[in-house]
This record gives sequence, C-alpha cells and structure tokens, in this order.
Amino acid sequence: MSEFLEIRPLTKCAFAPFGEVIEADPASMRLINGGTTERFHALAAVEATGEGARVVINLFRGQPRAFPYEITMMERHPFGSQSFSPVSGRSFLVIVSEDENGRPGMPQVFLARGDQGVNYRRNVWHHPLMALGQACDFLVVDRDGPGNNLEEYFFETPFIIKEPAP
Repeated sequence: MSEFLEIRPLTKCAFAPFGEVIEADPASMRLINGGTTERFHALAAVEATGEGARVVINLFRGQPRAFPYEITMMERHPFGSQSFSPVSGRSFLVIVSEDENGRPGMPQVFLARGDQGVNYRRNVWHHPLMALGQACDFLVVDRDGPGNNLEEYFFETPFIIKEPAP
C-alpha cells in the first residue's frame, strides 16, 4: 500500500544532510561595487569529479505536476552536485532521501519558496524537478563530462504527495 508523504517547509537545518539551501543569507552578505551591490557569498559548494569534468550552467523549464502525485523513482549523480534555483520566482517541491545500502530510503518532501534554491551534494538521492502550478524556469549548476553521472532507482510501491497548500 502506498504511503503519503508530509510536505515540510525548506530550511537550512532540515536540508543539511542533503546539501545546501541557496537563499539570501544576511550572515554571508558583503557589500561590493562601491557599496551598490549586496553579494551573498559562497552559499553552496559545487562538486565535479572525474577526468574531463567541468561545471556548467543550464536553464531547465519544468512543467507542473498533477496531484496527488506518485513518487515512483529517485535519482542521484555520483560525479557531481546539482543545484536548482528558480528564476520564475515560483515555489517548487524538493524531494530527497538518505542512502540506505545503495538505494534511497524514505523520501522527505520540502516546499521551497520562490526565493530559495537547493544544491544537492554528489550522490544524494533526489526526485527530478517538481514545478508547481505552471511551467517554471530554473538556473541549474551541474557537472558535465565523461562517465555516467546518473543512477536511478524505482520503488516497488510508490509514495504519494498531496497537493501543497497555497
């Protein structure tokens, strides 16, 4: 029987086992450009391993999901981190799992605000992009290069997410 997953707010503390929350953190702010620009410095660490690896910046356009939604699979990237930051200013869902002997454990679901992004560390199980309501563009920092940087796992019994409250 499928299990329903709770949707929690995305916070740095709750997301720490999986990577970093990317948001304007006053503790990391520095004034630059003669005091006309606030720089929120080093909000996430990009990982790219393997010969010929490089860091690339992409634009992903995520299509909205219909709810209730069945989580049937998770993926991870063994050679690099992957970050998602919405440029459309819309909320989205972040679904992650801890590793349990080479497979994803119980998924955890977070609701990211439109001013938050996430950086999944290398080898963190996560669900593909989950836009809400309408198509949404994301700035994605990712690893490019040789080698298979994608591992997928398909659950025997899906997990279910109800529609997030507005």
